[in-house]
Amino acid sequence: MAKLQQKRKQNPKLEQRPMSDGQIGLYLEYYLGSKREPVTDEYGDPVLYESGRMKGTPKIKVTHLRRKGKLPLYLVASPRTPLDRRHNDEVLAKAEAIRFEREQELINDQEGFRLKKRGKTNLLDFFATCIEQSMVIDKKVLRCALKSFRDFLREDYPLFADHIEAKHLNKDMMEQYLEYLTHYHSGQGIESYFNRFKRILNYAVEKGELQRNPCEGVKAPSAGDILAKDILSAKELQQLFDTHYPGESAEIRRAFAMTCLSGIRRCDIVRLKYSDVDYSNKILVFRQHKTEGHSKASGVVIPLNETLLSLIGRKPKGAADDFIFHLPSDTMCLKALRRWTKKAGIEKHITWHCGRHSFATLALTNGANIKVVSSLLGHSSLRHTEVYVRAVDDLKRKAIDSLPTIKA
Repeated sequence: MAKLQQKRKQNPKLEQRPMSDGQIGLYLEYYLGSKREPVTDEYGDPVLYESGRMKGTPKIKVTHLRRKGKLPLYLVASPRTPLDRRHNDEVLAKAEAIRFEREQELINDQEGFRLKKRGKTNLLDFFATCIEQSMVIDKKVLRCALKSFRDFLREDYPLFADHIEAKHLNKDMMEQYLEYLTHYHSGQGIESYFNRFKRILNYAVEKGELQRNPCEGVKAPSAGDILAKDILSAKELQQLFDTHYPGESAEIRRAFAMTCLSGIRRCDIVRLKYSDVDYSNKILVFRQHKTEGHSKASGVVIPLNETLLSLIGRKPKGAADDFIFHLPSDTMCLKALRRWTKKAGIEKHITWHCGRHSFATLALTNGANIKVVSSLLGHSSLRHTEVYVRAVDDLKRKAIDSLPTIKA
């Protein structure tokens, strides 16, 4: 292999490895310091030195922390022509320029993204605290994003699985985390998890634990124009509500029907009160929990037909502030829905939110105006509704493709 020119104190160092195709791959190796841990026996007790000047003191295991950074650069293993040698010289010059740039970033950022005063903070604990103290509504999804990052660390960086500091976070790790997400998620899930983790990192920047967000310049593939969730067709909806089984929940059936026929989210279904219903004008007026206080479009007005009015029911006397629906936990609702769809012979992965998607898609399929559907869904922009138009176009295309081939 080619001999690399290295200086002893370079960090990162430029390293190489043979590739299966006969080329030589280049990469950067960062030295992140060391981790000292007491050596313990099978019972968890410390192991002591038995002789010498250290006799009686606990043995310490020192683990040197290193991390590899990918470089999309390759050398010719055995250059035989002037062209091969010129290629190798140019690649090595480019690799060294990148290595030097990364080294300067580490120096300028005071050993990565660490600040001197708070460099030893365990960011995993800090992130969890930030989420709980934040005023955002969707704390649950932020917790899921943090969990996915911890799972990534356990798989790719086990030494940092329980304790990671600011100096260990960098752009290379974020790119690897994004690659990890593409293996375990698809469609909008990749973008959702990554962007929410970026929000967590932004909190750390605001609090002074990071000088800047290491996700800068790393962008998740957008799936905004693709409806990744399964939807129920009109036939499948009828099939679902024609299905009954022992132990079913009438309240869950009623609430899910409300979602499928109005597009209201489950988090709003459980907050609906009889006082939100104008029975004389047959309209339902409420504010969306997800965007309340964050968007001018949080208020939604939905006209009520006879089916929706029957699902809501009559207003109890003297109980205008009573909730219309009384549902169990998210988990119990999802389990009941999956059991219900299985009994109905529907093999799609149906969640509560699929009811909202089904409403929008069916409304557009039946000729509803996109602006009307956007207003009913409480979207702040038509951009959020356009995904359903594309889903309708796909359904139309599949319908045409399903027709028999006829030779005239």
